[in-house]
Amino acid sequence: MSIDQVVVATTAEDARAVDAVKSHHSELAGHIAILSEALLDAASTGKEVDASRRALVDYLTGTLLPHATAEEHALYPPAAGRGEAKLLVESMIAVHRILGDLVDRIAKEPDPVRAAAAAYALRVVFDAHLVDENDRILPLVAADPGVSLAGILDGMHELLGANAEPERDSHACACGEHDHPDPVLDVREIPHAIRHATVFGAFDSVPDSGTLVLVAPHDPIPLLRQLSERVDGRLGIDYEERGPRRGACA
Repeated sequence: MSIDQVVVATTAEDARAVDAVKSHHSELAGHIAILSEALLDAASTGKEVDASRRALVDYLTGTLLPHATAEEHALYPPAAGRGEAKLLVESMIAVHRILGDLVDRIAKEPDPVRAAAAAYALRVVFDAHLVDENDRILPLVAADPGVSLAGILDGMHELLGANAEPERDSHACACGEHDHPDPVLDVREIPHAIRHATVFGAFDSVPDSGTLVLVAPHDPIPLLRQLSERVDGRLGIDYEERGPRRGACA
C-alpha cells in the first residue's frame, strides 16, 4: 500500500480523518526536508549556520515532537489494542525516542557538520516512519468498527495541523543545482510511498512569490500539473538542468 492508495474506513468521518492526518504528515515531511537541507547547505558553506539550525530546531520542538506525543496518547493506544499490532506500536514509539535524541543532537552539537548529519539522519528516519504511519497504523485504526478515528482526533491540532491551504499570489520554481539560498528538495532521497506528498508539503511551506528548487530523477510533468493546480495555475517553472539523468520540478 502507498500513501496514494485508498484506506478502508468504517465511516465517512473516519475516512476524512485519515486524509487529514496524511495531509499533516506530508506537511511535516516537507518542512523537515526543506529545513534540514538548509542546514546541510549552511554547514557546507559556513554561512547562516546558527539561523538555519535554530529554524530547524524550533520546528522540530514546536511541531514534530508534539505531534509524536499526541500520536502516543491518542492514535497508538487503539492500534495497540489489536493484538497483531502491539509490537508495531512499540517499534513506532521507539522511533519517536530516536527522533527525540536526534533533535537534541541537532540542537547541542557544536560541530555544524555533525549537526547537519544528525538533521539528515532525522529526515531519513522520519520519512521511513511515515510510511508505517500511513500504511499500517492509520488503516488499522480506521478499519476498526469499535473505534471512531474522527472522535479520537477531534480538535487535536498536533495530529491534524492547520488543515488549510495557504493563499498565494504567485509561485516560482527552478530545478537542479543551485548557488542561491532558495529551499532545495531532492526527491530522489525520499521514499516513493511519500514522495509526492512530501513535495506538496514542501511546496505549501514556501512563502508567496518564493522559489522552491526541486531535484528529480526525471521530468515529472504530472506532478508539475498538480502543483500548478494547487495555486490555480499561478506557477512559474524554470529548469536549471534538464536531461536523462536529472530533471526537476516546481
